Amino acid sequence: MNLSKKDIPNYLTYLRIAVIPLLVMVFYCKGDWGYWLSAGLFALASLTDWLDGYAARIWQAQSNTGRFLDPIADKLLIATALMLLVGQGRLDYADGRAMMIPAIAIVCREILVSGLREFLACIHISVPVSRLAKWKTGVQMVAIFSLLLANGGPDWLHAGWLGNILLWVAALLTLVTGYAYLQTGFKHMD
Repeated sequence: MNLSKKDIPNYLTYLRIAVIPLLVMVFYCKGDWGYWLSAGLFALASLTDWLDGYAARIWQAQSNTGRFLDPIADKLLIATALMLLVGQGRLDYADGRAMMIPAIAIVCREILVSGLREFLACIHISVPVSRLAKWKTGVQMVAIFSLLLANGGPDWLHAGWLGNILLWVAALLTLVTGYAYLQTGFKHMD
């Protein structure tokens, strides 16, 4: 196998996708190490999201495979982690039902933006990722990491509380950036 620098961004994306089933398995492990391992795997996958984009830019290694798989890998990772947290009631630091609201908003926005990007691509309109959308992704990743760590983290960190607050911030940013994407899309619809 001959691996060049230009292949590395796609392999990082493949790694992010491969981490997802491992995340699901370790999420259900009992004890603090299960919390730490699931949070660590999520952090690793989140890091590959940043690294693959960075590597593609500096090595000018953008590819059609990367353009296709990178957003799918991101959405699979986020949706899986949120479903795990909701399914296990790990968003219960306030009212568990109320904490499902930001998770639902985030997943719905991801589906909406994916469909909108596909529509716009069909009419040859490119919508670059905004700076605010990048911040949204960062806040979302830290929130989910904190929620995965939650009870396994040190008491002084208050990871569950921090994760819930950041999840609401991410949901707010999700709505703002989703609305901005919609505005762009509506300009190009009949």
